[in-house]
Amino acid sequence: MIDLPQSPARLVAPSILSADFARLGAEIQAVEAGGADWIHVDVMDGRFVPNITIGPPVVRSIRKVTRLPLDVHLMIEQPEQHIAEFVEAGADIVTIHAEACLHLNRIIAQIHQAGARAGVSVNPATGVEVLRWLAADLDLILVMSVNPGFGGQRFLPHTLQKLEELGTLLDSLGHRPLIEVDGGVGPDNAAALYQRKVDVLVAGNAVFRSSDYASVIRRLHHPTGQ
Repeated sequence: MIDLPQSPARLVAPSILSADFARLGAEIQAVEAGGADWIHVDVMDGRFVPNITIGPPVVRSIRKVTRLPLDVHLMIEQPEQHIAEFVEAGADIVTIHAEACLHLNRIIAQIHQAGARAGVSVNPATGVEVLRWLAADLDLILVMSVNPGFGGQRFLPHTLQKLEELGTLLDSLGHRPLIEVDGGVGPDNAAALYQRKVDVLVAGNAVFRSSDYASVIRRLHHPTGQ
């Protein structure tokens, strides 16, 4: 099981959802060389979200071309049926959705038992209170700043208030997992996210649609004025 940094941290996790899949290995190596901290892998099943992406065989192939932690985000129904396979394929962090699971505590324990770090994600319309009785068992909380399913969406402004509410909740509990944000993230809003104690920025289009991956990753790590 990988070691995670203490919060606060400033990690950048490029999402391969926006990469060129015809040259995926080279794309991953390019962002690693450009200073990425993690590789974010979006897994979609066409049921929980209206898109279908990849499965464990692709994760296994990615594992061969990078030493970075693989941050695997399961946007799928019944994730408990697939966790062991994803961890075996090379997932270091497995994040499930609060909205997709009936028994979150049990599945969090299952992820840990499989040998990975465990995260829970909440959709834009889901309040942070759902995390109250989970936070002590979590390594990561992923706040979706778009409705999941597709890359290239615009950041939802209410996410900033939601992050403030999450910070207040975690302070009251005395436990702070890493906080990650995914959706419409780029150098223009990175400073505002860090100000709200976000530790991990997931960036897809901002990185992979640019002509200079290293420059964008550097600006995500150190946005203007920070």
